[in-house]
Amino acid sequence: MDLLSFRQLVSPGGLELLNLVCQLKPKEEDYLLHFQRLSRQFSPNLVQAALETAILRQKASVKFPFAERLFFTRDALEQASAWDIAFYRAKRYARFERVFDLGCSVGCDSLALSQFLPTIGLDRDPLRLAMAQANLHFINRAKAAEVILADLNVSIPVSWENPHQALFFDPARREDGKRLHHVEQYQPPLHLIQIWRERFPNLGVKVSPAVNLEELSQYDCEVEFISRAGELKEAVLWFGELRSAAFRATILPTQVSMSGEADLANNLEKTSISPPRQYLYEPDPAILRARLVRSLATKLNAVQLDADIAFLTSDQLIPTPFARVWEVEGWMSFNVKKLREYLRSRNVGNVTVKKRGSPVGPQELEQQLKLKGTEERILFLTHYDGKPIVIVAHHEIDNEKF
Repeated sequence: MDLLSFRQLVSPGGLELLNLVCQLKPKEEDYLLHFQRLSRQFSPNLVQAALETAILRQKASVKFPFAERLFFTRDALEQASAWDIAFYRAKRYARFERVFDLGCSVGCDSLALSQFLPTIGLDRDPLRLAMAQANLHFINRAKAAEVILADLNVSIPVSWENPHQALFFDPARREDGKRLHHVEQYQPPLHLIQIWRERFPNLGVKVSPAVNLEELSQYDCEVEFISRAGELKEAVLWFGELRSAAFRATILPTQVSMSGEADLANNLEKTSISPPRQYLYEPDPAILRARLVRSLATKLNAVQLDADIAFLTSDQLIPTPFARVWEVEGWMSFNVKKLREYLRSRNVGNVTVKKRGSPVGPQELEQQLKLKGTEERILFLTHYDGKPIVIVAHHEIDNEKF
């Protein structure tokens, strides 16, 4: 879609066609069929824009509760934060008088930020900026936010005299459909924040959750990792008054957080370890990325099985939103023959295999076991004190019910 086609799409006639197309609920596989039929009556460029928008809105419904009113490009949708994450982040800015959304793209973060304070979005792409303006209009946020065409590689064309304003920066992390893995490959590159912070000390930066923490060592900031429903989703760097800790792990949708100093590699020799006890905890991926495993272990009165493995074990069952937990039935040194005998003696025919630190693949083990029976178990392939073991457990314990 180009800018001219988008302008036509948001005209009264274009919106009427878009409404018709959205009712068809088109999919990628039937795009050509719809395009050929609708192009007999409407401009092909307009039909293409309407079909693309309708398809993207369906995909966006898993991220936004109001996706049916939004406009996207494909890349913009892929990189956009889900609404609950954007809204959670935006709350940090409520203390300020104004925020600048740098690299605002189609305006999804501007929508969230403008719920709390006046927002100005900046982007160098005229099409995405036009979409951002339309999104603000159709979600009734146009009075709380505006957008400006600007190339952040050149400068930030805004006044900086007001100390009660802040920045949110979301650099592009894809190029030609491929992920960019290093912060200096981002567009714009991350080092620009050092220049901006001379005038704007209060800054939040969205980065890849897979970011190499060594690349961030030069930045004096809080690093927050955010997960939702057990899946790592995002990382954010917080500077100035927005900073509240060294590292933070946040779990959505509950919005509970744990903060602290990271587990440092040079302190691993101090890690307490133990063979499997009655309960096995698997920390949330946000805890793992924030390197807060040992901080969580302290809260759970638990210890690690191995200094290099994140599984925790304890004789005490403590509810926590920061880990999944199973009751241990038994464990042994890893030996396929002995494990097979153990499971067969208990009429186990189905197993779910989880691994951490083991070279053995789940499918490979299942094929080797050749089980028959009606019972089910969960097998954890891991290490205890550097040696391979297998832990046998029943179903996961529901944290909310004990």
